[in-house]
Amino acid sequence: MSHFSTIKTQLREANPLIKALNQLGYSIDQEKKFVKGYKGQFTAVDISMDLPNNTKVGFKWDTNSNAFELVTDLDLWKFDLPVERFLSKITQMYAYQTIISKTEEEGYQIIEQKDQNDGSIELVLTKWES
Repeated sequence: MSHFSTIKTQLREANPLIKALNQLGYSIDQEKKFVKGYKGQFTAVDISMDLPNNTKVGFKWDTNSNAFELVTDLDLWKFDLPVERFLSKITQMYAYQTIISKTEEEGYQIIEQKDQNDGSIELVLTKWES
């Protein structure tokens, strides 16, 4: 019996997801295409990573929702953050990376960034017209 859980997300692009994971300090492995779970079972993923306390997670592309799903064995989750908070932090940093990428494509530059007490990030952008 498989103990793997898949959690739906709105993460639709690999590049900002990888940048978000790296910025949060998680070491991803794009070569290892599996996550190990209960009794040594494995499941295929597109992006895998090892969290502290021997917690294994991955992201797998779901063609039905056109988004990545978080894949992990919740019975073996030993990471300090609850899975919901972990995914919330990744989603926030994914949005940040997406905004940075899209605004740079449009010629904007960040002139100020403030991390707010409530956990939000405030950005001030400018675009110089020639």
